[in-house]
Amino acid sequence: MELFWYIVLMTMLTIYIILDGYDFGAGIVHLFFAKTEKDKKAITNAIGPFWDANEVWLIAAGGILFFAFPTLYASSFSGFYLPLIMILWLLIFRAIGLELRGQIHNKIWETIWDKAFGIASFLLALFFGIALGNIVRGVNLGMVTNGVSAHEAHYFFLPLWNPTFSPTAEHLGIIDWFTILLGIIGVVALTIHGANWIIFKTNSDLNTKLKTVIFKLNFALLVLVIISLLVWHVIEPKPFHNFITNPWLWIFPLITFTGLFGLFKIKTFTKDGTGFIFSSLFLFGGIASTVASIFPKLLPSTNSTNPDLTIYNMAGEPYGLSVGLYWFVIAFILVVIYFIIQYKVFKGKMDDIGYGEH
Repeated sequence: MELFWYIVLMTMLTIYIILDGYDFGAGIVHLFFAKTEKDKKAITNAIGPFWDANEVWLIAAGGILFFAFPTLYASSFSGFYLPLIMILWLLIFRAIGLELRGQIHNKIWETIWDKAFGIASFLLALFFGIALGNIVRGVNLGMVTNGVSAHEAHYFFLPLWNPTFSPTAEHLGIIDWFTILLGIIGVVALTIHGANWIIFKTNSDLNTKLKTVIFKLNFALLVLVIISLLVWHVIEPKPFHNFITNPWLWIFPLITFTGLFGLFKIKTFTKDGTGFIFSSLFLFGGIASTVASIFPKLLPSTNSTNPDLTIYNMAGEPYGLSVGLYWFVIAFILVVIYFIIQYKVFKGKMDDIGYGEH
């Protein structure tokens, strides 16, 4: 049952990143590339009916984490308390930026909420990339100093950064050069993803420009991905050991690079949704490859005193996991039906929906 709930948790997080990821990317495009009111309207129309529903997957993933891996939930929400609170506030400002902008037709008012929406989207993409970096790198479980554990084996707390800014220091921070690298990858990847969604869902005059932006950013993304793979050896001496042991796992890196290289042909696609499919493949493959590389770890330990947090030593009681399966099936079916209806109602281009207008 531990493996089943682990797959469910990772699936929900992946769906969340793909769906809400295009919202973040659209916000970044809104911040840097939307110069006219018409362009801004096109972007908010593209994501307006979807953004709040997409966040259901994050809430569901949090519920699964609490239910299936309660000790990990407790450990992570204390150890990552500061960045989690920052993410919560950023989610709030992104939402109210979308909802409050159209309440008053005043240039200053609209500019304030445009910036709130765009900056919050940018920082959310950055922070989620940094979060992935922290999971890959691991944390100092038990707050070990000179080989002595100061706390319980699953406890940790991280400040925003440490004085050395190094991912190999004994006492780590949330932000170091390795996690910043993954954060930048997150920003670039989600900007591309959001731009593809705007192209898919609108006939905006911005679309031609966005295809050029995607093409250029894709070069940066390729370079960043290669650098991250090279420096991964600094963090994990044998980063590909799971792939060597289980060759079928190479399907995930293959999907990643299929999505990445496919995006270089963005200017030649005849169907507007093709680019979005390729950026979704990149995100899915990248997340799956990362998860596969550290399996069965949920949160690695950077010291040799306390063990890694894995799906086996963090899972809840077998009885609870088995009973929860029935409720999960019911809830999952309801959510899927809701999303099918929603995406069917709002299929096609969204230029004329007038989201946020009052």
